Amino acid sequence: MEKTSQTNSTLRNLSVLFITLMLFWVMLVNSLAPDSLLVGALVSLSVALLYRDGLSFFTEFRATPAAFVAGTLYYAYFLRMLVQSNLRLALIVLSPNLPVKPGIIKVRTKLKSRMGRLMLANSITLTPGTLSVELDGESLYVHCVTIGSLDTERATAEIAAGFEQYLEVMYG
Repeated sequence: MEKTSQTNSTLRNLSVLFITLMLFWVMLVNSLAPDSLLVGALVSLSVALLYRDGLSFFTEFRATPAAFVAGTLYYAYFLRMLVQSNLRLALIVLSPNLPVKPGIIKVRTKLKSRMGRLMLANSITLTPGTLSVELDGESLYVHCVTIGSLDTERATAEIAAGFEQYLEVMYG
């Protein structure tokens, strides 16, 4: 029974990746000519077979109504954090005394899925003033231009908790 479940999961990952790659191929070449579709299918199938365990954004996504709502809220939250950190970093750069206190802090994530952790690390990196340096299990090491707290729990609450609340619903 478990082997059947694993086979279905692999087949699903393979299919999702193949379809995603084919869609990108069609958009890239802007043609539905049979020869173009054949080349796209061969290349997409080759890549999908190389990465049969999944390389797609959707392979670990929980396709539930709550996950789609969380996805929308996640992107709204991300944009808000993006604007806030841009303004905060601009104030630091424009300040005459340049109040920086750089360092690397450890953030602990409760996310279980690979894609959820990857999305968290990327969200932190894309937010100005922070850079995800390493992702090791449940620990994420983040370089900050100005460190707020060296305490792992407080740093997690300040940096990751906002993103995690949505990513946990989307990916687990």
